Amino acid sequence: MVNSESNIEIIWRTFELRPDPVPTLPPDGEYLLRVWNSSVYPMAKNMGITMKLPPLQPRSRLAHEAAHWTRTQGKFEAMNAAIFRAFFERGENVGEIEVLVSLASKLDLEIDSLRRALESREFEKSIITDEREAEKLGLSGVPAFVANRKFALSGVQPFENLKMLVERAGAI
Repeated sequence: MVNSESNIEIIWRTFELRPDPVPTLPPDGEYLLRVWNSSVYPMAKNMGITMKLPPLQPRSRLAHEAAHWTRTQGKFEAMNAAIFRAFFERGENVGEIEVLVSLASKLDLEIDSLRRALESREFEKSIITDEREAEKLGLSGVPAFVANRKFALSGVQPFENLKMLVERAGAI
């Protein structure tokens, strides 16, 4: 996606917070409850976004693979938004092929093709490449914002910080 006013290209990349074999967190554990209550819920309310602490913490690799597949279909933005809503609003297990295929069907995508891509792990190498790039950049959290592969910010950022990141990258 390119912002025509600023000539900034936004490219979504893959980042799994807890890739296998890193254990997932218990959804009702103290850490997630504390972070969501102290940070996520207030931020979401401030931004007018509906978010609920998901009742499960699935592996996200298949969801990332589905998003990569939809990029080839020209529907990345729509699928990405659908995955986020499914997980953060409805608590669906986005680590399951059937859930991802259902989301794709609602976007009028060719679900048999998606199912084959997910079952064959057609986009797994793309996911691993993105994760290695994130590692090289020293990223360890989401969201992360990278400019010119040199400057990075992690976590939800106010507009002014993002503006400074872009200005700093443009000054090179």
